[in-house]
Amino acid sequence: MTEATVTASGFVTEQDGGILRITIDKPSRMNAIDYNAMIALGDTIIAAGQDTSVRVIVLTGGGNKAFCTGADLAATGEAAAAGVTPEMTMDGANRLVRSIVEAPVPVIARVNGAAAGIGASLAIAADITYATEDAYLLLAFINIGLMPDGGASALVGAAAGRALAAEMALLGDRLPAEAAKAAGLITAVVPADELDAKVEAAALKLSEGPRRAQELTKRAVNAATLAALDGALEREKDGQIELLTSADFMEGVTAMLTKRKPVFGK
Repeated sequence: MTEATVTASGFVTEQDGGILRITIDKPSRMNAIDYNAMIALGDTIIAAGQDTSVRVIVLTGGGNKAFCTGADLAATGEAAAAGVTPEMTMDGANRLVRSIVEAPVPVIARVNGAAAGIGASLAIAADITYATEDAYLLLAFINIGLMPDGGASALVGAAAGRALAAEMALLGDRLPAEAAKAAGLITAVVPADELDAKVEAAALKLSEGPRRAQELTKRAVNAATLAALDGALEREKDGQIELLTSADFMEGVTAMLTKRKPVFGK
């Protein structure tokens, strides 16, 4: 039986047997997420891990252009007016990434387009990541005067090594899905019309598998490969709190919203 729930935070949950699908459903904003959505998504994933009826989580984006393009910068002013501080924002982002990594059930990322900012972290943090041929990963933080967050400084390095992590973080250029697959950042690249079948086959197999064995397997793999994640999240939090109040960030956001090249301070 399928049960769908539309949330006030801009995402949809749907459970079909042991498969819980979570869709970030803001295609008009390229599935960017604000502070409230980050908190609600984290709550949903944590709750799913505690629900024994859930055997696997599938995370994706609405529409066919974006998985998630990170924080909704257009909502920055509104969030600040509501009392959301940079520290709260970073705590919410870190909690969301941890909810995926620490979930006792496998998480599949169905990357149907752009995965940028924390959206890239969510895609890489998943246990299995399938992407369309036109999808890409993008750590665009440097382009608006910020540093990578969401654990990206550890997640990319753990999978692909220091050289690619530095290139993505410092240049802020797109990494096409095929290159991401070659670097070990995602599981597979498939044509758009085959994405659903690929994801569903994996989700069904996982949903019918031994839940406890999968939990312990995931825990062991992450312990061996992501030991640096907690430290990275804390360093990113400290650095980003500083940068979120900087003149360069204000300039970067203004330039992005007005579609011009930013002029950063010297």
